[in-house]
Amino acid sequence: MTAIAIDDEPKALEVIEIHASKIPFLDLKATFTDAFEAIPYLQNNKIDLIFLDIKMPDISGIEFVHCLQKVPMVIFTTAYSEYAVQGFELDALDYLLKPFSLARFMKACNKALSIKQLKEGEERDFIFIKTGYEEEKVFFDDILYIEAEGNYLTFMLKNGKLLSRQTMSDILQVLPEKLFVRIHRSYIIAYSKVEKIARQTVSIQGIEIPIGASYEDNLDLIKDRLKG
Repeated sequence: MTAIAIDDEPKALEVIEIHASKIPFLDLKATFTDAFEAIPYLQNNKIDLIFLDIKMPDISGIEFVHCLQKVPMVIFTTAYSEYAVQGFELDALDYLLKPFSLARFMKACNKALSIKQLKEGEERDFIFIKTGYEEEKVFFDDILYIEAEGNYLTFMLKNGKLLSRQTMSDILQVLPEKLFVRIHRSYIIAYSKVEKIARQTVSIQGIEIPIGASYEDNLDLIKDRLKG
């Protein structure tokens, strides 16, 4: 996935460059402190995604988007939260409030990749999971279930497990709904890995996982998938 970044602050661009270098599927082609210099570049190069500062001296990020004939996916970056509504009114993919972490940056990039592949008729069968300072490629079919504890998730896999610092809401945004379902505030399961359904639990490889009262309606979804 190709991208450029536009921000009048060189230090902000440096942060994006550092983060982008750690995202395996992201190719940051160029950075610009002058938004007007980015226009001919976008006209002559195929770019999937723009990281775009909203508040710049000569032209705002919002005005810049209006200037483009063909608009790639846009992730706004800014230190001013009051611009969020305007950003989303332009159908921005995401909104990163400075200073943003690598985990938050990666979440936005995963969302962009999913949308790109959906538009191109592709279906991704894996996800990159951040573990410490590295990211590990994990195929969806290898995930049995995911357990949350605070701001950490444990991915229980066919052959081991991975610990990642992120929340349930983070991971739910990038997991395909047809493959995974949340059954408890602390558990997400893979439909295909369910071996047995009881009144208040499901079993995966002999491990009983509780079904939360707020998620009992999802039992019907599980049963329908197993029948299918």
